[in-house]
Amino acid sequence: MGMAASQARFLGLTARKTNVEYEGQQINQQRTTLANETANYYNQLLGMTVPTPPSSADYTKTVYTFQDGNLYNSITSLIAQNDGTYKVSYVQSWTNDFAPVAAGNAVITKETDGSYYIGSQKLRKMGENTITNDENDPYLKTLSPDQLKNLAAEEKAFVEQLNKRYPQAGTDWYVRYVQNTSTGTWSPIFYNKKVVEDAIYTNGTQGTSQSSIPAYKMGSVQETEEIKQRTAKLEKDSTGRYINITIYDKDNKNPVTYSLTTNTLTDQDAYDDAMNQYEYDKYQYDQAIQEINAKIEIIQAQDKNLELRLKQLDTEQDAISTEMEAVQKVIEKNTESTFKTFG
Repeated sequence: MGMAASQARFLGLTARKTNVEYEGQQINQQRTTLANETANYYNQLLGMTVPTPPSSADYTKTVYTFQDGNLYNSITSLIAQNDGTYKVSYVQSWTNDFAPVAAGNAVITKETDGSYYIGSQKLRKMGENTITNDENDPYLKTLSPDQLKNLAAEEKAFVEQLNKRYPQAGTDWYVRYVQNTSTGTWSPIFYNKKVVEDAIYTNGTQGTSQSSIPAYKMGSVQETEEIKQRTAKLEKDSTGRYINITIYDKDNKNPVTYSLTTNTLTDQDAYDDAMNQYEYDKYQYDQAIQEINAKIEIIQAQDKNLELRLKQLDTEQDAISTEMEAVQKVIEKNTESTFKTFG
């Protein structure tokens, strides 16, 4: 190999070596970037909060109750006072066997004279001071004058109760009485007058109602009332559990002592809601973990490819260096031979 050819070859190898070194630097920079991304993902994993399942104990509480005749009382608040007494609040509940309740729906017929019927029975407005014997009414015609008088007073009480329980409707009510074929007794069925009259009928001034009209009857309902901030004294047993309570009236007089019953109640609905939220949070957490792990796996695969390419460049760099050393020796030999010739 001549001097010029050796120099050209050496320059070409130097350029190749420089390119390999530059590509290696680029790969190292890419691997550094990938390492930073991986570190960010791991930091995200470290910063994530693992969902914790709810404990039923968090939704369980001890409730003290006491009985007062037909009244069931559940204590909702006990606030200790400086004089050793307590301010107690409690909820009274009882069954009201004489209260208006829903009784389904009915289709009502409106006649041309403005009267309303269900079948052949005419609806009658309640709340009148006097009720007369009506031969066309299957119930009224069975009553004596005294019974009719009592019925008028009774129906006023019905109206009062209906308006108390259903204040959103009109204050006037229609009634019809239905006979129990087994016992022979009669029971009132109520219809709100405003709802009946505001209904749409097939022919406007007459015909059947195009929608069913709500009906009501007397039945049993659970009533509640909250009693607040009554003065009370409490008695404990040797374990510290309350066993008796003495409650004063609103004037702090007439104390009455009741035996307390301890109940452990779990708010199952709230616990179920919390468990559903936990399952949702856990699903979201697992999804986030899977997504981050998938991204890390992609980065690791990319880094592996870069690592293999870097090894290839390292091998190529060694080969270039070996060849450059050989060319360098040829150049040195050529240079030595030339100087000897002219020496």
